Amino acid sequence: MLWACLLLPRLALDAIRRKLPTDAAETAFALITGPAQRRVLLDANAPACAAGLHPGQPLLAAQALLPGIAVREHDPREDAALRRLLAGWAYRYSSLVCLQDGDAILLEVEGSLGLFGPWPRLERMLRDDLRGLGIEHRIAMAPTPLGACVLAACEDGMALTDATQLQRMLGRAPIAKARLPDAQVQAMASMGLRQLRQLFALPRAGLARRFGAGLLEHLDRLRGDAPDPREFYRPPDRFEQRIEFGYEISHHPALLFPLRRLVNDLSAYLAGRDGGVQRFELVLEHEDMAVIEGHAPREQRKPPDSVVVVGLLAAEREPARLFELARARLEHCSIPAPVRALRLVARELPPFVPAGRDLFDSRPAQALPWEALRERLRARLGENALYQLAGHPDPRPEQALRRDVLLVREPPPLLLPPRPTWLLPRPMPLRDHALRVLSGPERIESGWWDGGDVRRDYYVVETSQGQRAWAFRPAGVRDGAWMLHGWFA
Repeated sequence: MLWACLLLPRLALDAIRRKLPTDAAETAFALITGPAQRRVLLDANAPACAAGLHPGQPLLAAQALLPGIAVREHDPREDAALRRLLAGWAYRYSSLVCLQDGDAILLEVEGSLGLFGPWPRLERMLRDDLRGLGIEHRIAMAPTPLGACVLAACEDGMALTDATQLQRMLGRAPIAKARLPDAQVQAMASMGLRQLRQLFALPRAGLARRFGAGLLEHLDRLRGDAPDPREFYRPPDRFEQRIEFGYEISHHPALLFPLRRLVNDLSAYLAGRDGGVQRFELVLEHEDMAVIEGHAPREQRKPPDSVVVVGLLAAEREPARLFELARARLEHCSIPAPVRALRLVARELPPFVPAGRDLFDSRPAQALPWEALRERLRARLGENALYQLAGHPDPRPEQALRRDVLLVREPPPLLLPPRPTWLLPRPMPLRDHALRVLSGPERIESGWWDGGDVRRDYYVVETSQGQRAWAFRPAGVRDGAWMLHGWFA
């Protein structure tokens, strides 16, 4: 087996940074953690690091060095949500995905190479996707999962397929990168042990007495001398992602950036599980007016969350198309109160079947595919504004066609006798003494069950002016007055 490790060295920072607009991400900010008496920096973005800030620095020292720096409390739940999203995305490239110790994702890629091509091509695809998702990363490949993690921490882009080469490269790796407990790393450093080859050369019995049998098991899994069972990730059957704002939003344009981020995440998740989405909801969580005004009970003043439903006629996962449809629906929705968070929830995730395309597509370069045009018109005009006529199993002409919002490009043909293209709303007398019967009669006798009973003999006739009409007489009457019901083109 071959394992690829996607090391995420700044996962906590990425979870915040990718939710910020581009201009906000370029200003200095940092994540803080620790008890209230001793706040320290967990991580800082590039502008803050350029000013001299670094992880582990006390918050007071950081604020003295860079006054006015924006700080945010670290929330491990945001890290976990991003890890789950990335695991769902990675499922697109391998069915064996596991989460490793909070800062890495492991993929078994030996079987994936036959599908996606050689490792350099697969690695390039992984990096392109991660950059598009706004994730800082390091990637390495090795015959063992732990070995891939160590290689990714030591040298980005390393790829080994042979166990002998892996042991030789691991020997050069620092012990601090071997994913051992910090207490063991410090104890080994005090003994003068810095590299794994020094640890490999020591007697195993002595290492077991000094550090326990767990160290030997770890080293065996690292080199591939012992099995390394893993619990693999399985994508859930629903998608839910939330972005909370640090300020109130009262207008639609300010919601477009977080909406695009959520839609891109949804698309990555759908691609990972090889599915599509046919209906999802945008939930606008409003600000509590009682907190703003300070004089009304909370339960009386807080408006309910606004829910914008985005429905499609067919499963879709293209991010640009999903964003366009969601934006059109969102712009038609009023915002009754300031918005503090935006949530995207998708529960209907049917299989995705790509639309067939002709080898020689004669469609103009700027023309939209039929499916894209259909969904755009529905999003802009409303759910029921776009429809087509579909056959209905009722012999009466007035009831034979119904409006159908489930639009298809080529509806099935109606297996009926000749019908006019222009059916009048109601029959009217046809006064023409030179009518010529072209075909008929076609007797229609139906409607007794709903009170609309009809008994008619229909004919295709030609008028004295050469027009083809569809007219009827009462059933069984040969010389009665004609009633016009439609015109043929």
